[in-house]
Amino acid sequence: MTTAVSIETSGPTVALAPIEALARTPVRTRWWVEGLTVIWLGWVYDAITNLAPLRLHSALGHAQGILNLERSLNIAPERALDRWLAGHQTLGLAISDYYDNAHFLITLSLLGWLWWRRADLYRPLRNSLVLVNLLAFIVFWRYPVAPPRMLAGFTDVVASTHAIGSWHTGALASHANELAAMPSLHIAWAVWCTVALWRMGTSRWLRVAAVLYPCTTAMAVLTTGNHFVLDLLGGLAVMAVAFGIVTLLGAQRRVPAIAVTRTRPFLAKSDRHAYRMSQTCYEVQDQVD
Repeated sequence: MTTAVSIETSGPTVALAPIEALARTPVRTRWWVEGLTVIWLGWVYDAITNLAPLRLHSALGHAQGILNLERSLNIAPERALDRWLAGHQTLGLAISDYYDNAHFLITLSLLGWLWWRRADLYRPLRNSLVLVNLLAFIVFWRYPVAPPRMLAGFTDVVASTHAIGSWHTGALASHANELAAMPSLHIAWAVWCTVALWRMGTSRWLRVAAVLYPCTTAMAVLTTGNHFVLDLLGGLAVMAVAFGIVTLLGAQRRVPAIAVTRTRPFLAKSDRHAYRMSQTCYEVQDQVD
Protein backbone atom coordinates (compact mmCIF):
# COMPACT_ATOMS: atom_id res chain seq x y z
CA MET A 1 0.00 0.00 0.00
CA THR A 2 1.39 3.27 -0.98
CA THR A 3 0.32 6.81 -0.15
CA ALA A 4 1.27 9.81 -2.16
CA VAL A 5 1.83 13.21 -0.59
CA SER A 6 1.60 16.05 -3.04
CA ILE A 7 3.82 19.05 -2.47
CA GLU A 8 2.95 22.01 -4.66
CA THR A 9 6.16 23.83 -5.40
CA SER A 10 4.59 26.42 -7.61
CA GLY A 11 2.94 29.38 -6.03
CA PRO A 12 1.72 32.73 -7.04
CA THR A 13 4.26 35.50 -6.86
CA VAL A 14 2.93 38.30 -4.73
CA ALA A 15 4.16 41.75 -5.78
CA LEU A 16 3.82 44.44 -3.25
CA ALA A 17 2.54 47.76 -4.51
CA PRO A 18 5.15 50.45 -5.17
CA ILE A 19 5.77 52.69 -2.21
CA GLU A 20 4.52 55.70 -4.10
CA ALA A 21 1.21 53.95 -4.78
CA LEU A 22 0.77 53.45 -1.05
CA ALA A 23 1.06 57.16 -0.35
CA ARG A 24 -2.03 58.95 0.73
CA THR A 25 -4.11 60.77 -1.83
CA PRO A 26 -3.21 64.49 -1.75
CA VAL A 27 -5.60 66.50 0.37
CA ARG A 28 -6.20 70.21 0.65
CA THR A 29 -4.14 72.10 3.17
CA ARG A 30 -5.97 73.95 5.91
CA TRP A 31 -7.38 77.26 4.75
CA TRP A 32 -6.14 79.13 7.80
CA VAL A 33 -2.55 78.00 7.10
CA GLU A 34 -2.81 79.49 3.61
CA GLY A 35 -4.34 82.64 5.07
CA LEU A 36 -1.51 83.06 7.56
CA THR A 37 1.01 82.66 4.73
CA VAL A 38 -0.62 85.47 2.77
CA ILE A 39 -0.76 87.69 5.87
CA TRP A 40 2.92 87.04 6.62
CA LEU A 41 3.97 87.87 3.05
CA GLY A 42 1.90 91.04 3.23
CA TRP A 43 3.61 92.02 6.49
CA VAL A 44 7.09 91.54 4.99
CA TYR A 45 6.12 93.54 1.90
CA ASP A 46 4.70 96.34 4.04
CA ALA A 47 7.86 96.47 6.16
CA ILE A 48 9.93 96.98 3.00
CA THR A 49 7.46 99.57 1.71
CA ASN A 50 7.91 101.61 4.88
CA LEU A 51 11.57 102.10 3.93
CA ALA A 52 10.68 103.74 0.59
CA PRO A 53 10.94 107.40 1.75
CA LEU A 54 14.53 106.77 2.85
CA ARG A 55 15.50 105.13 -0.43
CA LEU A 56 13.97 107.34 -3.09
CA HIS A 57 17.26 108.96 -4.12
CA SER A 58 19.12 105.64 -4.50
CA ALA A 59 16.12 104.04 -6.24
CA LEU A 60 16.04 106.81 -8.84
CA GLY A 61 19.78 106.44 -9.36
CA HIS A 62 19.43 102.69 -9.86
CA ALA A 63 16.59 103.26 -12.34
CA GLN A 64 18.67 105.69 -14.37
CA GLY A 65 21.56 103.23 -14.33
CA ILE A 66 19.34 100.45 -15.69
CA LEU A 67 18.03 102.75 -18.42
CA ASN A 68 21.58 103.74 -19.38
CA LEU A 69 22.60 100.07 -19.52
CA GLU A 70 19.66 99.23 -21.77
CA ARG A 71 20.56 102.08 -24.09
CA SER A 72 24.11 100.77 -24.36
CA LEU A 73 22.65 97.37 -25.28
CA ASN A 74 20.09 98.91 -27.68
CA ILE A 75 17.15 97.42 -25.74
CA ALA A 76 15.42 100.52 -24.36
CA PRO A 77 11.92 100.77 -25.89
CA GLU A 78 10.24 102.01 -22.68
CA ARG A 79 10.10 105.74 -23.47
CA ALA A 80 8.81 105.29 -27.02
CA LEU A 81 6.14 102.82 -25.86
CA ASP A 82 5.11 105.08 -22.99
CA ARG A 83 4.74 108.12 -25.24
CA TRP A 84 2.71 106.13 -27.76
CA LEU A 85 0.25 104.84 -25.14
CA ALA A 86 -0.04 108.27 -23.46
CA GLY A 87 -1.42 109.58 -26.76
CA HIS A 88 -4.29 107.05 -26.80
CA GLN A 89 -6.56 107.79 -23.85
CA THR A 90 -9.09 104.98 -24.26
CA LEU A 91 -6.53 102.30 -24.97
CA GLY A 92 -4.38 103.64 -22.17
CA LEU A 93 -7.27 103.31 -19.72
CA ALA A 94 -7.97 99.73 -20.80
CA ILE A 95 -4.33 98.68 -20.47
CA SER A 96 -3.99 100.51 -17.15
CA ASP A 97 -7.05 98.71 -15.77
CA TYR A 98 -5.52 95.44 -16.93
CA TYR A 99 -2.21 96.32 -15.30
CA ASP A 100 -3.80 97.19 -11.96
CA ASN A 101 -6.26 94.32 -11.64
CA ALA A 102 -5.38 91.26 -13.73
CA HIS A 103 -2.16 90.78 -11.76
CA PHE A 104 -4.08 90.00 -8.57
CA LEU A 105 -7.39 88.65 -9.88
CA ILE A 106 -5.96 86.01 -12.21
CA THR A 107 -3.16 84.84 -9.95
CA LEU A 108 -5.19 84.61 -6.73
CA SER A 109 -8.19 83.07 -8.50
CA LEU A 110 -5.98 80.41 -10.06
CA LEU A 111 -4.27 79.76 -6.74
CA GLY A 112 -7.63 79.36 -5.01
CA TRP A 113 -8.92 77.01 -7.71
CA LEU A 114 -5.81 74.86 -7.42
CA TRP A 115 -6.27 74.67 -3.66
CA TRP A 116 -9.91 73.66 -4.04
CA ARG A 117 -9.75 71.32 -7.03
CA ARG A 118 -6.15 70.20 -7.68
CA ALA A 119 -4.48 69.34 -4.40
CA ASP A 120 -2.03 67.16 -6.35
CA LEU A 121 -0.61 70.26 -8.04
CA TYR A 122 -1.19 72.86 -5.36
CA ARG A 123 1.69 72.45 -2.92
CA PRO A 124 4.68 72.72 -5.29
CA LEU A 125 3.04 75.56 -7.21
CA ARG A 126 2.14 77.37 -3.99
CA ASN A 127 5.67 76.95 -2.68
CA SER A 128 7.10 78.33 -5.92
CA LEU A 129 4.87 81.40 -5.73
CA VAL A 130 5.79 82.05 -2.09
CA LEU A 131 9.49 81.62 -2.81
CA VAL A 132 9.50 83.94 -5.82
CA ASN A 133 7.96 86.65 -3.66
CA LEU A 134 10.57 86.17 -0.95
CA LEU A 135 13.40 86.35 -3.49
CA ALA A 136 11.91 89.51 -4.95
CA PHE A 137 11.50 91.04 -1.48
CA ILE A 138 15.21 90.52 -0.86
CA VAL A 139 16.03 92.45 -4.04
CA PHE A 140 13.52 95.19 -3.15
CA TRP A 141 15.24 95.54 0.21
CA ARG A 142 18.83 95.44 -0.99
CA TYR A 143 18.51 97.12 -4.39
CA PRO A 144 15.45 99.40 -4.69
CA VAL A 145 14.67 100.49 -8.24
CA ALA A 146 12.20 103.17 -9.24
CA PRO A 147 9.95 102.49 -12.27
CA PRO A 148 10.53 104.38 -15.55
CA ARG A 149 7.47 106.57 -14.94
CA MET A 150 9.38 108.33 -12.15
CA LEU A 151 12.13 109.44 -14.51
CA ALA A 152 12.11 112.58 -16.65
CA GLY A 153 10.47 112.19 -20.05
CA PHE A 154 7.96 109.51 -19.00
CA THR A 155 4.23 109.74 -18.37
CA ASP A 156 2.49 107.83 -15.61
CA VAL A 157 -0.26 106.45 -17.83
CA VAL A 158 -2.04 104.65 -14.98
CA ALA A 159 -2.36 107.86 -12.97
CA SER A 160 -3.24 110.07 -15.94
CA THR A 161 -6.08 107.79 -17.10
CA HIS A 162 -7.50 107.38 -13.55
CA ALA A 163 -7.58 103.62 -13.91
CA ILE A 164 -9.79 101.53 -11.63
CA GLY A 165 -7.90 100.31 -8.58
CA SER A 166 -4.86 102.46 -9.32
CA TRP A 167 -2.01 101.98 -6.83
CA HIS A 168 -0.37 105.21 -8.00
CA THR A 169 -2.90 107.69 -6.61
CA GLY A 170 -5.35 107.94 -3.75
CA ALA A 171 -5.44 105.86 -0.60
CA LEU A 172 -3.94 102.77 -2.24
CA ALA A 173 -0.73 104.62 -3.11
CA SER A 174 0.40 104.56 0.52
CA HIS A 175 0.20 100.76 0.57
CA ALA A 176 2.20 100.14 -2.60
CA ASN A 177 5.94 99.87 -2.87
CA GLU A 178 6.72 102.40 -5.59
CA LEU A 179 10.40 101.39 -5.61
CA ALA A 180 9.99 97.72 -6.52
CA ALA A 181 10.52 97.68 -10.26
CA MET A 182 13.33 95.11 -10.20
CA PRO A 183 12.49 92.26 -10.50
CA SER A 184 9.03 92.51 -12.05
CA LEU A 185 6.60 90.50 -9.97
CA HIS A 186 3.98 91.20 -12.63
CA ILE A 187 5.87 89.07 -15.13
CA ALA A 188 6.94 86.53 -12.50
CA TRP A 189 3.36 85.93 -11.40
CA ALA A 190 2.21 85.80 -15.03
CA VAL A 191 4.77 83.09 -15.81
CA TRP A 192 3.67 81.21 -12.69
CA CYS A 193 0.11 81.26 -14.05
CA THR A 194 1.39 79.93 -17.37
CA VAL A 195 3.13 77.00 -15.68
CA ALA A 196 0.06 76.26 -13.54
CA LEU A 197 -2.33 76.30 -16.50
CA TRP A 198 0.06 74.17 -18.56
CA ARG A 199 0.16 71.52 -15.85
CA MET A 200 -3.57 71.55 -15.30
CA GLY A 201 -4.67 70.36 -18.72
CA THR A 202 -3.81 69.52 -22.29
CA SER A 203 -6.37 71.74 -24.00
CA ARG A 204 -4.69 73.54 -26.89
CA TRP A 205 -6.67 76.73 -26.37
CA LEU A 206 -5.91 76.75 -22.66
CA ARG A 207 -2.21 76.47 -23.34
CA VAL A 208 -2.34 79.17 -26.01
CA ALA A 209 -4.03 81.49 -23.50
CA ALA A 210 -1.43 80.51 -20.89
CA VAL A 211 1.39 81.61 -23.20
CA LEU A 212 -0.34 84.81 -24.33
CA TYR A 213 -0.98 85.98 -20.78
CA PRO A 214 2.65 86.84 -19.81
CA CYS A 215 3.18 88.36 -23.27
CA THR A 216 0.20 90.67 -22.72
CA THR A 217 1.43 91.50 -19.24
CA ALA A 218 4.89 92.37 -20.56
CA MET A 219 3.33 94.75 -23.07
CA ALA A 220 1.19 96.37 -20.37
CA VAL A 221 4.00 96.99 -17.87
CA LEU A 222 6.31 98.44 -20.54
CA THR A 223 3.79 100.75 -22.21
CA THR A 224 2.48 102.15 -18.91
CA GLY A 225 6.01 103.03 -17.80
CA ASN A 226 6.07 100.69 -14.82
CA HIS A 227 8.97 98.39 -15.73
CA PHE A 228 12.17 98.25 -17.72
CA VAL A 229 13.02 95.38 -20.06
CA LEU A 230 15.68 94.27 -17.58
CA ASP A 231 13.01 94.19 -14.87
CA LEU A 232 11.16 91.59 -16.93
CA LEU A 233 14.30 89.52 -17.31
CA GLY A 234 14.82 89.80 -13.57
CA GLY A 235 11.30 88.53 -12.97
CA LEU A 236 11.90 85.56 -15.25
CA ALA A 237 15.16 84.83 -13.43
CA VAL A 238 13.68 84.77 -9.92
CA MET A 239 10.77 82.65 -11.15
CA ALA A 240 13.19 80.13 -12.67
CA VAL A 241 15.22 80.03 -9.46
CA ALA A 242 12.09 79.52 -7.36
CA PHE A 243 10.84 76.65 -9.54
CA GLY A 244 14.32 75.12 -9.56
CA ILE A 245 14.65 75.16 -5.77
CA VAL A 246 11.17 73.72 -5.21
CA THR A 247 11.76 71.00 -7.81
CA LEU A 248 15.14 70.08 -6.31
CA LEU A 249 13.80 69.88 -2.77
CA GLY A 250 10.83 67.85 -3.96
CA ALA A 251 13.11 65.37 -5.74
CA GLN A 252 15.22 64.90 -2.62
CA ARG A 253 12.17 64.19 -0.48
CA ARG A 254 10.58 61.82 -2.95
CA VAL A 255 11.02 58.14 -2.08
CA PRO A 256 11.86 56.02 -5.15
CA ALA A 257 9.35 53.38 -6.08
CA ILE A 258 10.57 49.90 -5.16
CA ALA A 259 8.78 46.76 -6.29
CA VAL A 260 9.14 44.06 -3.63
CA THR A 261 8.53 40.45 -4.59
CA ARG A 262 7.56 37.92 -1.94
CA THR A 263 7.70 34.21 -2.64
CA ARG A 264 7.31 31.14 -0.52
CA PRO A 265 10.44 30.76 1.68
CA PHE A 266 11.09 27.11 0.79
CA LEU A 267 11.04 27.72 -2.97
CA ALA A 268 14.29 28.04 -4.87
CA LYS A 269 12.59 28.30 -8.24
CA SER A 270 9.04 28.65 -9.37
CA ASP A 271 7.69 25.49 -10.98
CA ARG A 272 4.19 24.68 -12.06
CA HIS A 273 4.56 20.91 -11.56
CA ALA A 274 3.97 19.05 -8.28
CA TYR A 275 6.53 16.54 -7.08
CA ARG A 276 5.06 13.33 -5.61
CA MET A 277 6.90 11.53 -2.82
CA SER A 278 5.78 7.96 -2.39
CA GLN A 279 5.89 6.27 0.99
CA THR A 280 5.00 2.78 2.05
CA CYS A 281 2.35 2.24 4.68
CA TYR A 282 5.08 1.10 7.10
CA GLU A 283 7.00 4.35 6.71
CA VAL A 284 3.84 6.30 7.43
CA GLN A 285 3.12 4.11 10.47
CA ASP A 286 6.64 4.70 11.83
CA GLN A 287 6.17 8.45 11.60
CA VAL A 288 2.82 8.18 13.41
CA ASP A 289 4.35 6.12 16.22
